[in-house]
Amino acid sequence: MDAFFASVEQLDNPFLKGKPVAVGGGENRGVVAAASYEARKFGVRSAMSGKIAKQKCPHLIFVRPHFERYREVSGQVMDIFHEYTDLVQPMSLDEAYLDVTENKIGDIYAAKIAKSIKDKIFETTGLTASAGVSFNKFLAKIASDMNKPNGLKVILPKDAQALLDTLPIEKFHGIGEKTAERMRRHGIHNGYDIRLKELDFLEKHFGKAGSFYYHIVRCIDNREVKTEWVRKSLGAEETFDIDIIEPEDLIAQLSIIAKTVSNRLEKRELKGHTVTLKIKYHDFELKTRSKTFTNWINDAEELLAHAIELLYIPELPKKSVRLLGISISNLNNEEQTPPKLSLSVAFDLQLKLPFNDQFLLDSTQALPPNLRNLNQ
Repeated sequence: MDAFFASVEQLDNPFLKGKPVAVGGGENRGVVAAASYEARKFGVRSAMSGKIAKQKCPHLIFVRPHFERYREVSGQVMDIFHEYTDLVQPMSLDEAYLDVTENKIGDIYAAKIAKSIKDKIFETTGLTASAGVSFNKFLAKIASDMNKPNGLKVILPKDAQALLDTLPIEKFHGIGEKTAERMRRHGIHNGYDIRLKELDFLEKHFGKAGSFYYHIVRCIDNREVKTEWVRKSLGAEETFDIDIIEPEDLIAQLSIIAKTVSNRLEKRELKGHTVTLKIKYHDFELKTRSKTFTNWINDAEELLAHAIELLYIPELPKKSVRLLGISISNLNNEEQTPPKLSLSVAFDLQLKLPFNDQFLLDSTQALPPNLRNLNQ
């Protein structure tokens, strides 16, 4: 879908049509979740801070997200996909892979099917979509981004290698800004440059992803369109209006987040072994701390207790915090093997904490009564 969140907002509010719109938390503390094409002309992009977005586009209009509405429209689009094939792999609310080798309308031309789906989406929702058509998932994804908005691009087998050879590495799906920078340091600027590198070189410098890069620049991608997949983790996070640093404030926020995660786990009948704490500081430095347990975890109080432990180990944040998050992985929907315990379980929590008596009295007031024995 084209600028999905922003396009839905413009569809529902005619005042926003033709104007630069950013869906997100606002210019002071928020982050842009989606930007309309009118805003993108000024350099506004998703994941950009609201402050920078406003600097780039002073007349930018911020709109709070309406996720229930986005899910409603997404459901309509996914229903349309299933009118053409059962092999649909959703990647997000606004994107999916379709395998139309065998399709429900009996058409042998994928481009005609893509055009028909685009037309049906517009008739049903009033929104435009872009489609990429090719003989594997990687090339289809590349194609879908080439003629946005409202585009349709076909990459035929006879044209694929020449296209990838000249494609800048920044345009490769799966190569982010930092990886692209590392590649340029090795003299890699396009697909052809990657193709000149041996597999050993790519794996040495880019790890497991090196094998993926080696094959995709040769038009090799054997991944199937999967209609079912296993959730690997579940979590929640919160960005604060004002940076916080006091332990009692951090714990109070973790308590709220832990309840949200627990509710989501219970709703999906999930529980897990590994708890991860996410900390983003005022300067956008991001840190994660994880610990794995033998028992199943989905209870809010237990999640909070483990999150607090991770907050203090190896040390309390020394800088003010703008975001906290808790997630849980090694879920019970996966094929289970005995969890690998993290080394930190061998240490006595009490010995790791730089507490004094007054701090204990002060900080435990931020805890629920049944958790106040954590520091004893």
